Amino acid sequence: MPAPDHDAAADPGALRRHPRLFRAVTRRQRPKLRRTDITVTDEAAVRRAVRAASLGNAMEWFDFGVYAYLAVTLGHVFFPAGNDTVQLLSSFATFAVAFLIRPLGGMVFGPMGDRLGRKRVLALTMILMALGTFAIGLIPSYASIGFWAPALLVLLRMVQGFSTGGEYGGASTFIAEYAPDRRRGYFGSFLEFGTLAGYVGAAGLVTALTAWLGADTMEAWGWRVPFLVAGPLGLVGLYLRMRLDETPAFQKLESESAPASEAADTVETTTKGDLGKIFREQWRALVLCVALVGAYNITDYMLLSYMPTYLSDELGYSETHGLLVLLLVMVLMMLLITRVGHLNDRFGRKPVLMAGMLGFLFLSLPAFLLIGQGGVVAITAGMLMLGLSLLCMLGTMSAALPALFPTHLRYGSLSVGYNVSTSLFGGTTPLVITALIGATGSSLMPAYYAMGAALVGVVAVACMKETARRPLEGSPPAVETHEEAAELVMAQAPEPKF
Repeated sequence: MPAPDHDAAADPGALRRHPRLFRAVTRRQRPKLRRTDITVTDEAAVRRAVRAASLGNAMEWFDFGVYAYLAVTLGHVFFPAGNDTVQLLSSFATFAVAFLIRPLGGMVFGPMGDRLGRKRVLALTMILMALGTFAIGLIPSYASIGFWAPALLVLLRMVQGFSTGGEYGGASTFIAEYAPDRRRGYFGSFLEFGTLAGYVGAAGLVTALTAWLGADTMEAWGWRVPFLVAGPLGLVGLYLRMRLDETPAFQKLESESAPASEAADTVETTTKGDLGKIFREQWRALVLCVALVGAYNITDYMLLSYMPTYLSDELGYSETHGLLVLLLVMVLMMLLITRVGHLNDRFGRKPVLMAGMLGFLFLSLPAFLLIGQGGVVAITAGMLMLGLSLLCMLGTMSAALPALFPTHLRYGSLSVGYNVSTSLFGGTTPLVITALIGATGSSLMPAYYAMGAALVGVVAVACMKETARRPLEGSPPAVETHEEAAELVMAQAPEPKF
């Protein structure tokens, strides 16, 4: 929104004496939209962009889901035999390592995406993620090579985390900049459809392999299969991403950039300089982003990553049955998530996000009390309560977060804010909850942890601006038809005076 005219407000007499001068200044500060300023989106191009971005996100969470669902098995394979709890904690600590390196990936890939374009950086992150995941499936066990097994696992988890640091910020930016303003929530929800599809694929494959091969064979070699699947998936995702054009918003930014001499200086800009600009200019939005993502990720990882381990380790429930219940909940969430996208386009991002945060604040304890009773019906009901609350966030965040930042710093700012928060709060969730249960002996600690996160989220949502159905900051309006563009231009025409 343009800055107010402080001179006119300070001296109304000057405004009366020089009306033409002030009108000229206002027109310069707030130029009217021309037809050429408005982006008319191509529905086919938008859908191709959504497919390519969502597949990459699906692959990212397939990789992380596989590790989470195999945490107990991987603890036995890669760490010394002894205390089962210590092995599980070691496995979750290695899970968290990838998240600790994510901010570094965000700080490298994010500013690079703002300088070189979204498409090329997203292709690079896809290659690194596929290679890192595929290589994990080739590591010998601790029984074969000793200390080198966990060392290699940590190294490859770091490769995964580094590449993922540029993935979500880029993918959500990509979809947000392609989508028309009135349907950004709907198209953005497909990114999190990809998240759920990745988790469903991981849980389904691990469940099928465990049921078919048995626990002993899974520990011997079956655990490798889900990791090796990432290689072919990565090639498909890379092919789809390389066929895309750059986003209309970035193309517009490039076309309006400085002349050749200044463009040369831009190429010389360092990542350090870019990061300095992000922290200087966007620190308020970064704080808000960290709070929103922290609340969202703690609840997300608690339900979608940690819950099968919680059911088996803390409640003695069958691993396969726990995954089947989670699969049912996630499939239901996939069926509903685009409806949530429609809702936040119609009613706004804030009401839908607030519903999700309040859901976790008030329903977490009842949900875990239900889950603690055991039995398929009680566990499914408890997990559905949590899943529907999470759905409000999943279907909205990918449209709300990119709108916090201007186009020229969007990829970098979102990558930094998202990954710092995910590193601190998301990836550490299974480790923290396991440690809290061990320290207190209470199986309700996940509920209390989620409630604390949701309370922070309620405050953050209350502080954010509504961005539904509005242009992204620093980008021209994006509409679906030429008629809609003409209406926008005509709406600025002065009313006739009689």
